[in-house]
Amino acid sequence: MNHVQPQSFLTLHYRLSGPDGADIVNTFADKPATLSLGTGVLAPAIEARLLGLSEGTRTSFELAAGEAFGDRNPQLLQRVKRSLLDELGNPAEDYSVGDVVQFPTPDGQGAYAGVVREVASDALLFDFNHPLAGRPVSFEVELIGVL
Repeated sequence: MNHVQPQSFLTLHYRLSGPDGADIVNTFADKPATLSLGTGVLAPAIEARLLGLSEGTRTSFELAAGEAFGDRNPQLLQRVKRSLLDELGNPAEDYSVGDVVQFPTPDGQGAYAGVVREVASDALLFDFNHPLAGRPVSFEVELIGVL
């Protein structure tokens, strides 16, 4: 029987839920996920909990606030001028609190997201923390295959 090692290729069902118990990701009702450990698909703390588990295992574990997605960082709350948003996107865009806005990376090869926390006429306050940063999460897994 195979055991999860660093860099293992896994076929698995998993469920990630927030502190309120609501599903964030749940593959149990659909086809299983396939992924390689160490590629950033799962948080390092979750991957660490999978190491050593054997194929066929079904288990659950709790991760303390900040363990899975880090602590909230107040420096990741940033004001962005409306003029910059107009330049990067649609000048007619109507932003609201709770909107998720994509920003290009400096090299233009990727994107990152921020959540609108405040709207003013000249600037918006964005939260660039992971939505689960500083929050406890639950992770349930069923390891179908380990290579």
